[in-house]
Amino acid sequence: MKRKRMRIAIAVSIAVVLVVALVIRDRFGADLAVAAARAAQGSDVVATRCGPIELQQAGAGAPLLVVHGSGGGHDQGMAWARPLVQQGVRVIAISRFGYLRTPRPADASPEAQADAHICLLDALGIAKAAVMGISAGGASALQAAIRHPDRVSALVLIVPIAYKPGSVADSAPPVSDEKDELLLRLLGSDFLFWAGLHVARDSLIRHVLATPPEQVAAASEQERARVNDLAERILPVSSRAAGLRDDTRLGKRLGPVALETIRAPTLVVSARDDGFGTYAAAQYTAGRIPSARFVGFEQGGHLLVGHDGEVRGEIVKLLSDPK
Repeated sequence: MKRKRMRIAIAVSIAVVLVVALVIRDRFGADLAVAAARAAQGSDVVATRCGPIELQQAGAGAPLLVVHGSGGGHDQGMAWARPLVQQGVRVIAISRFGYLRTPRPADASPEAQADAHICLLDALGIAKAAVMGISAGGASALQAAIRHPDRVSALVLIVPIAYKPGSVADSAPPVSDEKDELLLRLLGSDFLFWAGLHVARDSLIRHVLATPPEQVAAASEQERARVNDLAERILPVSSRAAGLRDDTRLGKRLGPVALETIRAPTLVVSARDDGFGTYAAAQYTAGRIPSARFVGFEQGGHLLVGHDGEVRGEIVKLLSDPK
């Protein structure tokens, strides 16, 4: 009798586990399908002499090329920049190499990506545009201003992953190789990232988005919605994996660049508590670009929580009067 009850208990436990697994599978599949549809919404793929580039456009004012950060794509860039349309800006949000429908070429360096930015402007018939690089997108935005000074009317760097010499103190502990590997595993699996969103969102915000979750919790409802939307837009990570792998180790490969040659009026923005430690490098970068202005915040993390409107205002000011 005792063995019979044990067998029944085991069978019930297995049945419960199977039901839970089926529910999780169905929920994951449904959420992933929604995420994939959202990532494809509103974008086109343009043939350029540098290869196909995915983009999304909105507005009809002065052109602003938006170069997204890690885990992004045209969708992430447009989600952040769309409000600028109401300020007379034509937003052109791209997917960088290895993200969504922009393939990764053999040479996916920031220099090659910068050349591709100009190839896209050529394909769109745009002689000159402002370029905004966010996070890991800052590297190719910088190179665009250096390599093609006659095509970049203004440069905006938001929490840029940028070079600084060893003599400049870090604003945050450097990201360890172990953390890099952990992030690569998490960002290499749609299911793991989806599960993280549901059971460990605060940890994901702290370690993947490099932003203190307690600041998000204390922020306005609008800001909380922005952060959560950005986190959820990283799905499907499988469609962004090639670009993510390049970005994860970008900071360790960067060397000095000719910042002093940049002629474009420049705005550089960061927060001291950015978990990716962009503050010191951003400050260094702004200090060596002749016409740069640095805007630094004490708090806000990598997502600049609480400063969204202020940063957009600074961008509009720069684009309205780049001199």
